[in-house]
Amino acid sequence: MNAVLKKYIVPISAILLAALPLNAQKEPQYTQYMYNIGSFNPAYVGTVESAELMGLYRAQWLDIPGAPRNLRFGANIPFANEKMGMGFNVITDEIGPSSQTYIDIAYSYQINLSDYTKLSFGLDAGGSLLSLDYSKGNFQNPNDPTVEQQDVSNFYPTIGAGMFMYADNWYLGMSIPNFLTNDIYNDEVATVVEDKIQFNFIGGYVFQLSDRSKFKPAFLINTLKGAPVNVNLSANFLFIDALTIGASYRFDNAFSGLAGFQISNSMFLGYSYDYNTNGLGDFSGGTHEAILKFYLGRGDGNSRFKGTKKNKKLKGKPKQIDSPRFF
Repeated sequence: MNAVLKKYIVPISAILLAALPLNAQKEPQYTQYMYNIGSFNPAYVGTVESAELMGLYRAQWLDIPGAPRNLRFGANIPFANEKMGMGFNVITDEIGPSSQTYIDIAYSYQINLSDYTKLSFGLDAGGSLLSLDYSKGNFQNPNDPTVEQQDVSNFYPTIGAGMFMYADNWYLGMSIPNFLTNDIYNDEVATVVEDKIQFNFIGGYVFQLSDRSKFKPAFLINTLKGAPVNVNLSANFLFIDALTIGASYRFDNAFSGLAGFQISNSMFLGYSYDYNTNGLGDFSGGTHEAILKFYLGRGDGNSRFKGTKKNKKLKGKPKQIDSPRFF
């Protein structure tokens, strides 16, 4: 393919490929899903060791005009009673001439199944603002009445739910981001986006390699009626309770490298790079994703820690986080 064909055909093809997730995967996808569970499972928000604030940015398929861009701000806040929690998400997802903003508030409640196993239930409610600017696209029939509208902007309510079961060294979860499929997109917008219920399944197991080293394989599976199952597998190593190195594979889509560093007790920085294995890698500069997490109260004597045998209750002293939970 010569340079001229690449200039005009590749961006158009990329936009068509980018439109597929709007039908086949409604929710934004993340490579670092293992650090971002609260964005797609409300049951997770109250299971964290201490309150968390998070920012994530994802730039997909660099060098291709109109490729997806995603920005997320989120919070997971456990209550002092260790049974309930709340979460908050603001997510913007841009692709070609469309942009979508999600806002939701989550609540979770957990019960003890045994001395070491807990089960959390979660609900979230919010809305999605979908905007389409037809002036940004090129169309075979520019006189089509839909194109002449130039702009579409609509708000749709969302209600989701999830479950999250976990112990010291493993976790399993299931969630549905939105049940309100009949009310999400009207006929006008459905010509571009077709909405269906998406199911998310997640799990992981933490192997203790040494006092300060761990290994965690994990998975995330997205299913949507009428679309191929989206399977993500990952493997991460944690060294000296600070440095994380790993890799991830999205079936028939991309291979990724991951790295993270616990800058301090209260701050974590993660990065991932995706290389497409479906042919798009020949035309794009890959996908970059960065995440920054703040742990409020960790290491100041006020943190509550659930789920490590290294943690000790000192009589007359508050609990301390000796070895952070690896999920």
